[in-house]
Amino acid sequence: MNLLRGESLSVNRQGRPILTAVDITLKCGEMLGLIGPNGAGKSTLLRLLAGVIEADEGILSLEDNPVSAITHRERARRIAYLPQLSEIAWPMSVERLVELGRIPHLDPWQHPGPQDRAIIERVIARTDLQPFRRRAFNTLSGGEQARVVLARALVTEPNILLADEPVSALDPAHQLDVMTLLSEHCQAGQSVIVVLHDLSLAAHYCHRLQLLHQGATLAVGSAEAVLTPGNLKTAYAIAINQTAEETLSPFRLPWRRLS
Repeated sequence: MNLLRGESLSVNRQGRPILTAVDITLKCGEMLGLIGPNGAGKSTLLRLLAGVIEADEGILSLEDNPVSAITHRERARRIAYLPQLSEIAWPMSVERLVELGRIPHLDPWQHPGPQDRAIIERVIARTDLQPFRRRAFNTLSGGEQARVVLARALVTEPNILLADEPVSALDPAHQLDVMTLLSEHCQAGQSVIVVLHDLSLAAHYCHRLQLLHQGATLAVGSAEAVLTPGNLKTAYAIAINQTAEETLSPFRLPWRRLS
């Protein structure tokens, strides 16, 4: 079953096409990786799916119902959007910032209850934020901030998590932790669309990849079907070194997380 479907989605800005007739589908329990060079339209597509912007053309549906017919509150419960890291200027604590992810499930002025607290504590522990929970967000490093905003998205317990480059500011160990968290989210029956530049991570963790090039879909499918020499040349102007292919295949991670 398609949980989310976009058909012929197009976005124009100042007369210039950003996305052109892009089709996208997301199934329950699936992690879809959006890949492509800078300026390919990945972040624009994710913002469109999140409802931050609207398409100039095309249809977007959630479980075969037009997204426009779903209330903002219901949409916030079901779809969590994790943008590229943006600065939060006020000195809010990590714990308080993570708590904000429960707002779609609370009535106005309602405080988190025992069930909400249990979810918050579980996510804080799983994202390795215990040492920072009392600290102000704006005193953390970029990598630590990235984990905080991921935690805020996860406590919403959304059906769909839209994550825009969630590992770009992280060291290799925490990159693997974040990708494992997203994978576990899918194993629990939820779904993820993640923008990635690391092709090895994308190939290893994502069920399918969608390669964007100049605002259109160049290829979609398994890693083997998408990351072909021809597609890599067209989209990225790169080639796989034959001498490195055996030891550093784009379909295999060259390292693992140590316990």
